[in-house]
Formats: sequence, structure tokens, C-alpha cells
Amino acid sequence: MYQDLRVLYWWHGMKKDIAEYVSKCFNCAKVKPEHQGPTGVLIQPEILMWKWENISMDFITKLPRTASGNDSIWVIIDQLTKLAHFLPIRETYPVRKLARIYVDEIISRHGIPLSIISDRDAHFTTRFWESLQEAFGTRLDLSTAPPRREYTAVTNFTSETSINYGSYRNLR
Repeated sequence: MYQDLRVLYWWHGMKKDIAEYVSKCFNCAKVKPEHQGPTGVLIQPEILMWKWENISMDFITKLPRTASGNDSIWVIIDQLTKLAHFLPIRETYPVRKLARIYVDEIISRHGIPLSIISDRDAHFTTRFWESLQEAFGTRLDLSTAPPRREYTAVTNFTSETSINYGSYRNLR
């Protein structure tokens, strides 16, 4: 918020005043996600060597339908650079359509990854998707363990919070 306001306004102690205002904002607190997870054993993460070799993917669903009919976002994140693609889709797209989008948007730009981390969503566990990745030589890691998907979850929370806050403000 400070970055947006400083373009138009300035006063002494502006950053502190804005931080205090935001910390007391009811709407901001209402849509802010919890970031505190359960404590546990530390795990040494795998050291990544090259961008777009290891990616994670997930869906943000149940969003308001856009004019073009999209109601979901497919989030695909490079594990090394943390660069994310947010692909607008429909929740009802068949796996073959998602595969075409994946080839057009990810493989054509970044090449074929060595591994994909995702949850056990039905889209990622179908025989077609598994056969496609096998043909590409990509290892599928279907994980429910939080450390494997942590950055994807944080990115999704941030996106959902922004969308929810924007939707909430537009309803007023």
C-alpha cells in the first residue's frame, strides 16, 4: 500500500502511519491467511541446479467466473527461481485440454522438466497425464507433505488473498 500511495502523497512518518493503519484494517485482517504451520523436524531441501528442471503445480478453484468463462487458475512454479505462471482455466477442462495448455505455455517456453511436484488432484493422477509425463521422461512426485509443496501453497494463499480482497472491495 505504501508503494502505491508514495507516488501521489508524502508526509513525515508516512510508512509507519500506513503500516499502523493496515495492521488495524478490518478488511485486511478478514482476508489475511494464516502462515504459522506446525513445528516439526527440519529437512534438508534438495539443492537445485537449473531453472525449470523441477516445478510444482496446483489449482486455485471456485473463483468467480470471468467474462471468458474461466473459474480457476492453474499455478505452475519453478522451484529454483520461484517464477510462477498463473494460467486461467475452467474447472471443467478435461485432462487433454490441460495437457495442451501445459505444452503451449510451459514446455514451449522452458523445456521439459525433470520432475513435477503436485498434490494428488484427479487431474494429475489420470492415466493420460501419467502417460504424457512418462513419454516426456518427467518424474511425477505426488506429494501431500507440506515441505514439498510449501512455496506453491504460499503463492496460492497470496493470490487467493488478493483475489478475495479485490472481490470483497468490489461488493461494497
